[in-house]
Amino acid sequence: MYLTWGVQHASIFGEDLHLVLDKTSGSAAQSKRSFLFGSIEMLIKLVPGNSAGTVTAYYLSSTGNQHDEIDFEFLGNSTGQPYTVHTNIYTQGKGSKEQQFYLWFDPTADFHNYTIHWNPTQIVWYVDSVPIRVFRNYEKDGIAYPNKQGMRVYTSLWNADEWATRGGLVKTDWHGAPFMARFHHFRARACKWGGAKSINQCASNVPANWWTSRRYKQLSHSEMRQLNWIRKNYMIYNYCTDTKRFNGQIPPECFKPQF
Repeated sequence: MYLTWGVQHASIFGEDLHLVLDKTSGSAAQSKRSFLFGSIEMLIKLVPGNSAGTVTAYYLSSTGNQHDEIDFEFLGNSTGQPYTVHTNIYTQGKGSKEQQFYLWFDPTADFHNYTIHWNPTQIVWYVDSVPIRVFRNYEKDGIAYPNKQGMRVYTSLWNADEWATRGGLVKTDWHGAPFMARFHHFRARACKWGGAKSINQCASNVPANWWTSRRYKQLSHSEMRQLNWIRKNYMIYNYCTDTKRFNGQIPPECFKPQF
């Protein structure tokens, strides 16, 4: 990873990345390489105290108008209120696939593992090895899936108080600045993107591409139980049930099994 903006107050020491937000600017970093399929993981300790209005982002993205993207975003909270985990996916430049969750622990007290597992069959968002969301490949049914563009890993901490906390009702309290999010142990066990040739190379079912093995084609029975537990107890928003948002035209992937 290397710093891309806010370099005057962010820092990287070995495996430790500190991103800082104050009134002058936020900060960000990104990976040096792009990847297509594999497992991307990071240990993150979120902004403590009154973090309302702030967003800590950790995501994969390609570039351009037709970009693909897989998101974790952590929406700050007023002291005593839970953080919101905001997930989304863009395919060929189109997003609007948000699902949001509360966490079942204090994400500011210690580091926790946030992993994006992405292969030709499915994308799984994990928190401390617990799956919270799945998006499966239904390309054969005309539903776009991110499988033809390499993506870099990005992290950022920025002010989004126009929407981040209670829809923008709660603003950033700059008396608490500077805000800091800590990242550690970035790991990309993934296929390195080398241009168009990688589309087939990274998806081929060979032993070196461990992410294509049978084990990773769907969740295990225990993972299914965990996913259902999360959805029942901690999901707070699902675009698939927001009937007012899409003029009654629910996106087609919402009618498909996502596990």
